[in-house]
Amino acid sequence: MALLVQKFGGTSVGSVERIQAVARRIAACKEDGNDLVIVVSAMGHTTDELTAKARAISSNPPQREMDMLLATGEQVSIALLSMALHALGVPAISMTGAQVGIVTESAHGRARILDVRTDRLRSRLAEGQVVVVAGFQGTSQSSGGTAEITTLGRGGSDTSAVALAAALGADACEIYTDVPGVLTTDPRKVADAQLMPEVSCDEMLELASLGAAVLHPRAVEIARNYGVTMVVRSSWSEDAGTTLTSRSARPIGRDGLELGRPVDGAELVEGQAVLALSHVSDQPGVAAQLFESLSAGGVNVDLIIQSTHEGNSNDITFTVAESELEKARGICADQLQTLGGELVAEAGMSKLSISGAGIMGRPGIAAGLFQTLSRVGINLRLIATSEVKVSCVVEASAGAKALQATQDAFELESDLISLNPLPSGEGDPEVRGIALDRDQAQVSVRHVPDKPGTAGALCNALADAGISLDGIVQSERQHADGSRDISFTLKRDDRAAADRALSHLLAQWPGALLEDGPAIARVSAVGAGMPATAGTAGRMFRYLADAGVNIEMIATSEIRTSCVVAESDGIAALQAVHTGFELGGSTRHQAQGTESPLES
Repeated sequence: MALLVQKFGGTSVGSVERIQAVARRIAACKEDGNDLVIVVSAMGHTTDELTAKARAISSNPPQREMDMLLATGEQVSIALLSMALHALGVPAISMTGAQVGIVTESAHGRARILDVRTDRLRSRLAEGQVVVVAGFQGTSQSSGGTAEITTLGRGGSDTSAVALAAALGADACEIYTDVPGVLTTDPRKVADAQLMPEVSCDEMLELASLGAAVLHPRAVEIARNYGVTMVVRSSWSEDAGTTLTSRSARPIGRDGLELGRPVDGAELVEGQAVLALSHVSDQPGVAAQLFESLSAGGVNVDLIIQSTHEGNSNDITFTVAESELEKARGICADQLQTLGGELVAEAGMSKLSISGAGIMGRPGIAAGLFQTLSRVGINLRLIATSEVKVSCVVEASAGAKALQATQDAFELESDLISLNPLPSGEGDPEVRGIALDRDQAQVSVRHVPDKPGTAGALCNALADAGISLDGIVQSERQHADGSRDISFTLKRDDRAAADRALSHLLAQWPGALLEDGPAIARVSAVGAGMPATAGTAGRMFRYLADAGVNIEMIATSEIRTSCVVAESDGIAALQAVHTGFELGGSTRHQAQGTESPLES
């Protein structure tokens, strides 16, 4: 016997016939001796239809009333599904988010879960009932002390299901959807996309942040933080689907289930060196040629940063172990004879990193790290960001001070601090999935002061406006006045808000301006085995070069390599990288509904 939380999306319960099919599936699972909590979404397009009705009445309806309205959609689903189970002779009871004990913060439309009070739920399970829960909703206490209905925002039903599984200590949380599981890429763009039988929560967080629509990052964060085993399966078959695994688990703390500290580790890697190539020719194949040569020469590259180009040249900066500096310097010097450009190599560096679930989804985390280092007078040489890690390269003499300041700022216990950890990912796939995100805008802040606090000030101004950044790249090239450029990508919908958020800050920096890059797409390879596999980035660059795709910007992290390309090259880039890493197969997994596995 197992305790299972199962979630069925809107398409799965989109009609009476489909609700009855879901009920038969649940009945069979109950007959096998399992205790079941079922979380359901609103039927079909109910949420969209209710939203349209509200907009027809008011262009700006009160968010509280929107929560009252939208919460009704799930209540229809749970009542009908409970009726269908009773018709099959299965004892069942429907419960709203409030009735099942989901307590949230007071933020209508986007509330995060603080607690799940499971007493009533456990008593119903003990009586042998199947508990059918309305996803997407909870309850909070208003300023007057009365209960208020809240909704959780996008992906809320997945979030409800995983939170219930965490609170109950369930054996698994099964997410039933329109696709057979998590695929290696979007099957609408790559016909031979394949099912991934297993993926780590860290890998899934990266993929979800890059546009994977199968799971919302919030749900994956909860699974990762509390060690919940998640399974993504098709509603239309008995296939095993994809299992999400997590190596970490912690108890639910006093801060709240979703409001616990997002940073759960910091590390310092000493003995690093930086090699910076500037004014390199801007054409397809340059990055591939450079990093293939380094790999062939036995040099293991860590971080790679390519900033947006000016005119017909690029800047490429990367890090290696100090012990490999001279070998890397020689290889780069040879390459520059054909590529052109200049080389600066410098030892005496350390890499400081913080890790955790959904770091970049919380705009204040990266800004907090940069500001912390600025307060103790530490300048940042390089910055690399991802959904689960933010890394900064600093001078070695400041490494210990940087680590201590970070530990204090994020209140990390000593067992969460690592000094010179060994590379992870041994035995894991080098690349597990490829994602294409075409919802990004590329922006550069030109002529920012080269001094401690600059990156923190930029990120903090954007964080205050609720804007999350990705791919933060600090250029190695200096202008004549000693200033530098910082480039980043952000959601296109946030572009206008970024102008407003940065206007006051830019006015304080003489000559600084915000400059848009061309329309872009971002193709990313994700795999937990990257740290233990040499040459992954170089191979990705080669696949793009062979497809005639020019790379405009590069940003790597521990388990992700992202390349910004022209928007018109996005699909070709996705197909080239997916084929290059041999992730395809002969069987096509066609989505039966509207969900897209790996693209927004």
